[in-house]
Amino acid sequence: MSAENTTQLVLALLGFALAAAAFGWSAYGRAIWPPVSALALAAAAVVAAVADEVSAGRVEVTILVVLAGLLAVVGGGPVTTRIFAVIDRQDDVPQSLDQAAEVLRGGAWIGALERLAVFAGLAAGFPEGVAVVLALKGVGRFPDLRGEVRGGAATERFIIGTFASVLWAAACAGMVALVRR
Repeated sequence: MSAENTTQLVLALLGFALAAAAFGWSAYGRAIWPPVSALALAAAAVVAAVADEVSAGRVEVTILVVLAGLLAVVGGGPVTTRIFAVIDRQDDVPQSLDQAAEVLRGGAWIGALERLAVFAGLAAGFPEGVAVVLALKGVGRFPDLRGEVRGGAATERFIIGTFASVLWAAACAGMVALVRR
């Protein structure tokens, strides 16, 4: 397969992952589309990693950064929500997202901005930006979490949600690194 075809395949898989992530925001799509999006992202990473050569011209890199950045922001919310659904199913005392939302207001917006900042820092070659984002988020949420009286459910969700969100953004930024190598 030529370098141009490999790049086109990677971009097509990322585009499909982005579309699947967008469908993951719908009420009925939360169960199926986040795993599909994650699989498409993984497939794109495998194609880019095993390819002998990937065409990384200016246009291709621009499209790649836009697709991967949008996927980082749009796809992280449904993936994190899906992870919470799996945890709630396995938990002896199920906690709902609504209960955690009472303590952690604005979580979806903060998560989207967090993923954008993590992606931008990693894609730009500034991994220290991840530490800055996590420090700001922790300091900003500390008063809410310190005053929690629900047995730590919101604190656990904060940690799990942050890890899931950051790992998703890092995986999307990793696509940029794989193609630009």
